[in-house]
Amino acid sequence: MKGASHTIRMGCRLLCCLAALQASAALAQPEDGSAGTTAGRTGADMARLDYRLEPRQIAAGSWVIEGAVEDFSRANGCNIINTGFLVTDQGTLVINTGPSRLYGEQQREAIRHATAQPVVQVLNLNLHPDYFLGNQAWQDLPTRALAGTLAGQRAEGKAYEDNLFRLCGDWMKGTEHRPAAQAIEPGLLQLGGHRLELLRLSGHTADDLVLIDHDSGVLFAGGLVFADRVPTTPHADLAQWLASLDRIEQLVRAHGIRTLVPSHGPMRRGLDGIHQTRDWLQWLQATLRDSAERGLDLAEVIRLPVPARFASWAAQPAEFIRSAHQLYPAFERQALHGTPVTEQ
Repeated sequence: MKGASHTIRMGCRLLCCLAALQASAALAQPEDGSAGTTAGRTGADMARLDYRLEPRQIAAGSWVIEGAVEDFSRANGCNIINTGFLVTDQGTLVINTGPSRLYGEQQREAIRHATAQPVVQVLNLNLHPDYFLGNQAWQDLPTRALAGTLAGQRAEGKAYEDNLFRLCGDWMKGTEHRPAAQAIEPGLLQLGGHRLELLRLSGHTADDLVLIDHDSGVLFAGGLVFADRVPTTPHADLAQWLASLDRIEQLVRAHGIRTLVPSHGPMRRGLDGIHQTRDWLQWLQATLRDSAERGLDLAEVIRLPVPARFASWAAQPAEFIRSAHQLYPAFERQALHGTPVTEQ
């Protein structure tokens, strides 16, 4: 959709996202203020503004740098994303650049220590801030994303930048949003003997890039797969997302994918992350639809109990509250007027 109505929808989506990010961060902060000098599983050092990034090899030529299984906070430097890189004899491909200029710089240094192969290009798998705010550290190299992602980064990047400054303070010093410089098309990419496949799916955003390395058996799922963490939904279309999960599962089975890298959450072999994400989205969709049909208002919806199997996941209940604010109006319209629930 084009024109003023699209601009209004994008603005409303972004406002919901930013307000919920602030609420999520507030819930994430320890009540006793003890977030002091280090943070959780990432080992981030707040005093030195050191993310302590530790690349881990997960297959031949495939590496991942895992973020905290948490929500954005000063304690973790807003580092909650899994980034990665693929090393070939024709150079290295970087996957996502993290939430800040500082992350991008430290990511670059960590990769330099892990491999002598120079980086030849950088991919952003979607438009959300922790996928591309580190691009600033990679401006001398090609940074690429799907055309829709690139447009979204341009439209929303400044607001993301400002909000992460509020959430994470000094970690964001010097960060200026730099959208990907070039659009990339889905398809096959040969790099140093690695047969890579780039797929355009949708649901988490309108343009979700999935990367498969057919030679190492690794799939980078972008924002479509979460593990042990509640999925985020500021740009979500639940029906399309569920269809994309089915597609990823088909690909995993058909191509013998051995390792799936979720956007957020611990690394696992197999289909656990897909099953967790699908379970949550199906429950969320059914809960919002049923609530709208029963005539509940939003305040009643956000007080609904969350099933025990989700209760211990990271970013709970903040993400459920955020998703209800973002998605429930469409379910209410459907209940009242029969308007299909689609991405707003």
